[in-house]
Amino acid sequence: MPKMNRAFERGFTLLEMVCVLALIAMLAAVLLPLVPRHTSRSRLQAYVLQTAALLKEDRNAAIRRGTGVATLVDAGSRVIRSGATPAVVRIPDDVHFEALLPRTCNQREALSTISFFASGMSCGGTVALTRADVGYEVRVNWLTGRIEIVSSNLAN
Repeated sequence: MPKMNRAFERGFTLLEMVCVLALIAMLAAVLLPLVPRHTSRSRLQAYVLQTAALLKEDRNAAIRRGTGVATLVDAGSRVIRSGATPAVVRIPDDVHFEALLPRTCNQREALSTISFFASGMSCGGTVALTRADVGYEVRVNWLTGRIEIVSSNLAN
């Protein structure tokens, strides 16, 4: 059997493969932070569900405690803060955030809040979250305190 000359064998050595993988990893580490991260439709839905859940928890806490609970809705700082728990929903900058809130509640200034009473009633309010052609509203009924999510297709 003739002895084969290793100089003519084709292929890559393990060291060459490791070097190529290391270069790819370094490029990914440098370039990935530059890729824009936009809120997806499913992530927008998650923010809407978190908002509705936070409002429902505050309403339930008002009924359970027998006292009023006020949820802070601050569109300027893009935060919805529970009045009963430490829960906070932070809305990203690429999501359009609007709040339609009452000026007064129980003959007092509402001050950017959605208030719930021990009876389950509320002064009402609406939180709208939109991104590109998708939008959702979280509505709080002023009479019943019921929280509902309404989808709106903005592409029309």
